[in-house]
Amino acid sequence: MLGGLSKKTEQSTEPGPSRTPGNRSHGATTGGDSRHDGKVSFGYSAMRGKRASMEDYYHAQFRRYPKDDEVVGLFGVFDGHGGSNAAAFVQANLFESLLANSKFSSDINAAMEEAFVDTDQRYLQADAGENRDDGCTAVTAVLVGQKLVVAHVGDSRAVLLRAGQALALSEDHKPNRTDERSRIEAAGGVVVWAGTWRVGGVLAVSRAFGDRLLKRYVVAKPDVRAEELGAGDDVLILASDGLWDVLSNQDACALVKDIPDAEKAAKRLTDEAYSRGSNDNISAIVLRFRF
Repeated sequence: MLGGLSKKTEQSTEPGPSRTPGNRSHGATTGGDSRHDGKVSFGYSAMRGKRASMEDYYHAQFRRYPKDDEVVGLFGVFDGHGGSNAAAFVQANLFESLLANSKFSSDINAAMEEAFVDTDQRYLQADAGENRDDGCTAVTAVLVGQKLVVAHVGDSRAVLLRAGQALALSEDHKPNRTDERSRIEAAGGVVVWAGTWRVGGVLAVSRAFGDRLLKRYVVAKPDVRAEELGAGDDVLILASDGLWDVLSNQDACALVKDIPDAEKAAKRLTDEAYSRGSNDNISAIVLRFRF
């Protein structure tokens, strides 16, 4: 034990979609843990699904933040496109950048925004000589006590079950969203219909890490939202678009609301998305609250 954190939690920082400790069942990697006070538990499930390779990465852990002697929950789903390099880099570096930010204790929203942008810049620099143009979306949640801070770029999504209703804590960054289209066009880009709306006729999300050739338009500045959780808040779902392509926010919440084990709840989501015909990698993290 380390400061009330279990060994399982300490190990959950291992990089990669398949090297994070957990159980393998029906094609999914699963695992979970609980906060030392018993008020929060998490579970995760990641499935390659029908894709030839796995480009989703995830991060889920409770970690003691030494400056405040506070246990912090760090959770993220990172959905790669054009390869897995960006997703792997972001998973390994984003939360380290966040915890090293001097504003983490005083202004976590600002620290989150800076950590996203910093990690993107570092990835582009590290990848400069590789002639790659991959990228990844991200949805993250940081939990300190009962304060929840969600940040995202792209179409991986966060949904909170509050008083029985699904509440989206993120809005997908799609190129045809009015504000996103205006931003892209103001920067000299175009949004083109090519089976779906795409930046430059190429990318179906308007914010992401990486994507070097489109970086002028596809930024990594996240939207950040903070919530103070209470007795009416039961479940938080973070998931890649492989789940949201086939499940509505309310459907996803309905599937897990009566499953007390967070790991089983996460597995229920990925199995259901697969059975409903998702053609993508499918990753989900479920947090259960007992405030």
